[in-house]
Amino acid sequence: MEEGAKMGARDFCFECLQLRIKSDFSERLVFHYGISPSAFPFGSSAVVEISSTTAGEVSAGQFILDYRPSHEEDCFTKYIDEYSLDNDDCRTSNYTPGESQYNNGFNGGVQRDGMSLVESGRRKTCCNHSTRFSCSRTVAALAPIARVGISSYSTFEEVAADFMSGSLEDRILDSLSLTIEGKASGRESINFLNLIGLPSFEEDTVPGSLRHPNIAPVIAMLKTSNHVNMVLPKTPYTLENILHYNPDALVSDWHKRFLIFQLLSALWYLHGLGLSHGNICPSNVMLTDSLWSWLRLWNEPELEYALKPLETERNGSTQSKIGCFNGGCQSDSLYADLKLSPSVDWHSSFTKWWRGELSNFEYLLILNKLAGRRWGDHTFHPVMPWVIDFSTKPDENFDAGWRDLSKSKWRLAKGDEQLDFTYSTSEIPHHVSDECLSELAVCSYKARRLPLNVLRMAVRTVYEPNEYPSTMQRLYQWTPDECIPEFYCDSQIFKSIHDGMSDLAVPSWAKSPEDFIKLHRDALESNRVSLQLHQWIDITFGYKMSGEAAIAAKNVMLPVSEPMMPRSTGRRQLFTRPHPIRHGNTNITCHSTTNNAKFCRQVNVLQNEILSEAGYLQKLEEASKFSEHARHLSACYHDPLNTLEREISSSKDATTETLSQVMSKVSMIGKNHIEHSKMDLICFLQHIKEEDECSSGYPDFLLWRQKFSCSKLTSEDVARDIFSVGCILAELYLCRPLFDSASLAIYLEDGTLPAFLQELPPHIKLLVQACIRKEWTRRPTVKTLLESPYFPKTVKSTYLFLAPLQLLAKNETRLRYAANFAKQGALKLMGTFAAEMCAPFCLPLVLDSVNDTEAELANVLIREFIKCLTAQAVKTLVLPTIQKILQTTGDSHLKVSLLQDTFVCEIWNGVGKQIYLETIHPLVLSNLYVSPHKTSAVSASVLLIGSSEELGVPITIHQTILPLVHCFGKGLCADGIDVLVRIGGVFGESFIVRQLLPILKNMVHYFIDISCMNKPDPVQSWSALALIDCMMALDGLVAFLTQESIVKELLEDQRCLYIEVLKQKHMEIAVLQVAATTLFAICQRIGQDSTVLHILPKLKELFDELAFSKEVAEGSATAGRSSKIAKLKIGGDLHIESRMDLVLLLYPFFASLLGIEKLRQCCATWLLLEQFLQRRHNWKWEYSGESSRSGSENIIARRPTTTRGFKNEYNPAKLLLNGVGWSIPQSQGSRSSKNLISPRRSNAVHQSPTLVHEGVSYQMNHEPWFWFPSPATIWDGPEFLGRVGLQKDDLPWKIRASVIYSTRAHHGAVRSLAVCQDECTVFTAGVGQGYKGIVQKWELSRTNCLSGYYGHEEVVNDICILSSSGRVASCDGTIHVWNSQTGKTISVFAESPIEVAHLPSHVSSQSKINSDQANVLNMNALSNGILSSAFDSSLYTCMHLLDSPEMLAVGTGNGSLRFIDVARGQKLHIWRGESNESSFPSLISAICSSRADKMQTGGASTLPSLIATGLSSGHCKLFDAKSGNVIASWRAHDGYVTKLAAPEDHLLISSSLDKTLRVWDLRMNFQSQPVTFRGHSDGILNFSIWGQDVISISKSRIGLLSLSRSADEPDGPHHIIPQKLYTSDNGSKSLSSLSSISILPFSRFFLVGTEDGYLSICC
Repeated sequence: MEEGAKMGARDFCFECLQLRIKSDFSERLVFHYGISPSAFPFGSSAVVEISSTTAGEVSAGQFILDYRPSHEEDCFTKYIDEYSLDNDDCRTSNYTPGESQYNNGFNGGVQRDGMSLVESGRRKTCCNHSTRFSCSRTVAALAPIARVGISSYSTFEEVAADFMSGSLEDRILDSLSLTIEGKASGRESINFLNLIGLPSFEEDTVPGSLRHPNIAPVIAMLKTSNHVNMVLPKTPYTLENILHYNPDALVSDWHKRFLIFQLLSALWYLHGLGLSHGNICPSNVMLTDSLWSWLRLWNEPELEYALKPLETERNGSTQSKIGCFNGGCQSDSLYADLKLSPSVDWHSSFTKWWRGELSNFEYLLILNKLAGRRWGDHTFHPVMPWVIDFSTKPDENFDAGWRDLSKSKWRLAKGDEQLDFTYSTSEIPHHVSDECLSELAVCSYKARRLPLNVLRMAVRTVYEPNEYPSTMQRLYQWTPDECIPEFYCDSQIFKSIHDGMSDLAVPSWAKSPEDFIKLHRDALESNRVSLQLHQWIDITFGYKMSGEAAIAAKNVMLPVSEPMMPRSTGRRQLFTRPHPIRHGNTNITCHSTTNNAKFCRQVNVLQNEILSEAGYLQKLEEASKFSEHARHLSACYHDPLNTLEREISSSKDATTETLSQVMSKVSMIGKNHIEHSKMDLICFLQHIKEEDECSSGYPDFLLWRQKFSCSKLTSEDVARDIFSVGCILAELYLCRPLFDSASLAIYLEDGTLPAFLQELPPHIKLLVQACIRKEWTRRPTVKTLLESPYFPKTVKSTYLFLAPLQLLAKNETRLRYAANFAKQGALKLMGTFAAEMCAPFCLPLVLDSVNDTEAELANVLIREFIKCLTAQAVKTLVLPTIQKILQTTGDSHLKVSLLQDTFVCEIWNGVGKQIYLETIHPLVLSNLYVSPHKTSAVSASVLLIGSSEELGVPITIHQTILPLVHCFGKGLCADGIDVLVRIGGVFGESFIVRQLLPILKNMVHYFIDISCMNKPDPVQSWSALALIDCMMALDGLVAFLTQESIVKELLEDQRCLYIEVLKQKHMEIAVLQVAATTLFAICQRIGQDSTVLHILPKLKELFDELAFSKEVAEGSATAGRSSKIAKLKIGGDLHIESRMDLVLLLYPFFASLLGIEKLRQCCATWLLLEQFLQRRHNWKWEYSGESSRSGSENIIARRPTTTRGFKNEYNPAKLLLNGVGWSIPQSQGSRSSKNLISPRRSNAVHQSPTLVHEGVSYQMNHEPWFWFPSPATIWDGPEFLGRVGLQKDDLPWKIRASVIYSTRAHHGAVRSLAVCQDECTVFTAGVGQGYKGIVQKWELSRTNCLSGYYGHEEVVNDICILSSSGRVASCDGTIHVWNSQTGKTISVFAESPIEVAHLPSHVSSQSKINSDQANVLNMNALSNGILSSAFDSSLYTCMHLLDSPEMLAVGTGNGSLRFIDVARGQKLHIWRGESNESSFPSLISAICSSRADKMQTGGASTLPSLIATGLSSGHCKLFDAKSGNVIASWRAHDGYVTKLAAPEDHLLISSSLDKTLRVWDLRMNFQSQPVTFRGHSDGILNFSIWGQDVISISKSRIGLLSLSRSADEPDGPHHIIPQKLYTSDNGSKSLSSLSSISILPFSRFFLVGTEDGYLSICC
């Protein structure tokens, strides 16, 4: 057969396609896999990659290379020919049409060397696709950036390089940036804004040389002898991938609207050109990493050659059959017996297969295609079942050698026992941990045909041919994976192309590979396999992939780690019902043998059943029902209008454009451009500004439908595109196609729509029905759809902001555009939500900033997002980006700009200090160890020093000081030690003495003890380095201490640190040198007298030991080990090499400082020491003159200096250059008011005297944080770790149950506590005089009351600090919102009895109580302020702040849940679950919410996903936050539920007066047994959580428990360890009953309120 002679054979087999690509380009253009529109390996497109210079590697970019047969009338062929001067020139010239036309009014022509190639005499043929413009202008408008030329590898490489560099459309975005900056720019920016609908979407579009951002870019059109090659960049996903594998990747309804808006914008441009797409379907909607959509235009015949379908219809040709374009291809023989069809219609294929008219092989390939599997893609290759085990020749009459298809290959290989064990012991129960066909298995199967570089990447990095199975039987036994189609059709797979790897051996019962393929294929098509194949389909594609059926079949697969992330591959479950058994089987002859008797009986029964008409009808009905349930597999998106019946004359009547007409249009375009040139920054900002509009309701959609019903479509092609859009819109919401072939036919015949259309929301249903109207003329235009109420303003604003970012431009240009536009207020104008949607597209740009200019732009962009986003959005979107920046190594100007006080203040204002400490602060510390870059280390140190006072002493100690101390000896740089010293200077001498010195002294003693032990070398080296860091930190802190403090804290101790170190015989030499030099500094500081009094007596023993030791240090056990450390040069020119050199350091120094006579008086061995110095170092004390004195001074001058500039002036290294502008701390020992971070508000708040609690003393005579104890008392010291850096759990919190400090807060019980995020301020709610409720505001640093709120008439039972600064909500049956600074009431919310009476519930009259008792707490019935069940149903009982800004969920006395928008001062909706009691309604006693903090690309919902309520009856209810429906209601406790909390998305913790605390896994059945903790002897009143630790209170005791232990032992007994709080005065004063608790996690202590009104700080 001649090349291309087959009807419809425009495709290649993939082997020929690969060879063709290699021939046209080069073997360096790596063929990745082919793209097939059918179920068979035939296609005209391939995914290719350019190999890099490194052997075996490929570039990151992948491209789609499409081969299109060239015809004389083909638009693209004419386009290339028209812009090629001649064949010779075309072979050597490649050029981009329109690349020099961007500044002209008319952009349709191509210029080369300044001459237009659109000549006046050239004949212009009207395009077969466009009704308005010629082929040249149409193609140029759709592919304006395409390189045109002859196919070659060099051209492809250049095109790919231009695309990867982002230079193709960079000038357009640069022009737009200039417009935003208010500078002169070309016309490109205005033209592009017109292209995306600014100022509005016009009906007519004039073609130009700008690509629409939602049309897939064609980057090259290259010509070969008989084909045109289209080159497109490959995107990671298509909309079909998302719909099949994870539709949840479209996070919300807004994202679906945004996707449809992009699709319509592209169609608006096409329709304006007089074009229609003709094949809009999910597979043609390409999606980038950020899920930006590109509409692909270049792969369908309708855009390829318009006359071909018409001619085909006229000639009466039958349906085309798939074949290879190359005649004589071996694929003709491989697939000769198959009914190859270019379309995939599952319904007809299933029917044929069931009847026996379609082979098993073909049917399985169709199922693979529907599941998304791709020929040649080793990660997602088509899968086939192994049907025999190759032990013997397959014979249907015998059982031997046949594989059991009712079990997966994984199950057969692993065994049921192992799978059961895996399922029962795994954290996430599963049987299968990998795909049924992995990349490893595919490459191992095809190892003899694949390049070695592929094998090295997929199988093993070291190629070893003998490790690959050599026979089919060994291959089957080796793999737990299924088979591939090649083993049923292609004998070439057995033949090796590699030296050293033999051919894959066929079984002995096969004569050759060709014979094996025939026998193997016969086995697949046998009746035995046909009888079982449906079971394998159920496991691989069907209902046994999920649910109870998967568990029974041991086929539960390990779920993906991130189910919300988009994926291009995955397991698609095609069927939810059991697959029918095949009906059409050929007859077989059964021999009466014992081995096959059972099988024969099954076949005979089946044949008898078939012979029965009733049996046949029953099987037919079952098959029909199954086919009906799976009709979604035959999705249809196209309205088969009679567009192909148009006359050829219509194309002839199309007006041929002459040059004069073209120039006429040029002038009109110029006028339009002049009119649109008014578009400037102000106009641009006005179009993206958020409008104060209410959400569109159904009446708005009705008005919209009425409006567009007056207009009519005039093009059937356009109507067909609108129909396709309606189908895709419906599928986005239904998660299944709207039409299949049968339902579409019914709809077109009688207008009956699918029943499940009613499942759509009303407004979506109205929109879909408008798009799919049978009367195509009444369908809305694209412009009408874009202006519909379906698209809120946020969609349009976001699109206008993001569309320029999708141009093929450089990252620095994109960053410049985004930062400058945001700086002009764009994010603020578009609103919080739209800005949140833009963040995932913009923030990745900042990670690529490389120079100072880009770093400045990145800093601006990050700051703008922090200002405009909600706290939750900043936490989940912005902070991860900041974390990545701070984790980078090397010099980074952006990192330095983020390590500034002003930037950190913005983070504090945006998300609070608690989130900063959790996410950013550890990374700031990380810039101080492990070879940090100097500039980053200096910036981090200055930031830590400046922020310490604002954070307060407890947080600074636990989050800065202790982590840095833990890094001692692990690469902590000098700036890290400087942080410790400078923080000591900020807080003053008292802080150093009480906090730092005890820690450092403990460290020194700890390391001294280690040096005396026989530890491994790494531990000894670490301890030596850590000890050096300790000594240097002490040396720096001495500068801030008075002489008295130095003597008292460092010298009066019997174990003087420095002398103790010097006395250690096995200490590292470098440590001895540092200890000696730091001792010198202290002696100089305290003077001669104190040195004689405190130092010399302790030195006597050291001098004696040195005097009587050997003169050489060769006997030291650590000499070899010390050699490495001894080379550390601490400073100066002199460093010691042995322990005896201490004499040279110490003796001359003290002789010079104290005088030789005093030294000799105190040192009895002075003569021996002086003789040693004279003999070894030629040192001698001379009495006459100053020479000897000078000699000693010379030695002293040579000693290393270790004070490191701490004494009198700030270290110059702390000055950052390059205009960063850091402040410098004030002089040592004083606490400067000009700190690096803006100081906290003054403690003295201007307030009315009535706002100050009468019984509270301000304690102004105390220093701040006077009560905070040193952590050294409970600290065990650091431990050696084989890694550097700290994780979250490296510093465990050891709770001592000790009361640090107590103060009287209220006259009566402290009912509730609320701690601000900075952990410096706390609000207490308690009983005041006259049993009125009072709320007090306390400053913890001085434990004094700053202000209070006295507007409550009843006892306050709950407090909530609102997200906005200065507002607090408190509840006493009503909700009071007040200003915490002034104590003034802002608003009061109350539930009227009328509202409660109208609730849809049946409240018994017995539940009504006397109005005099309505607002009074029943203190007798339940102690500790627990509300009685007889509480008035119209009063509020508790409240919870939701993630949405200032949204409160409030519980009521009758079990209802009221929502209050505090910001707007409005009460919103109310929810009421079904009552659990017959008589008395239960009041809501506790509320919490749970939501997923991991936000996906594009943001997340503003509401939590679940809201849980606890009731006084002991029940718990779980509400869906979006719908308000009760998801679950269960009896959680036998008593009053006192507290609920959700520490993780799937966990709920509840406490009760029944003395238990229970942990519920929300993923499990609520009827299952929870993890129950017992141990308290009284009811649990409250609890608080930190990490995995829970502290509960009951009467006067606290209880400790760990959630991690309960997770490790879910079935074991779980106990709470109750402890009694003891005071620092040995328990002389006992606390009364505890009433409330709150943990301060970063300060590492907790607060408790008591029944007698005390607020106690505990640790």
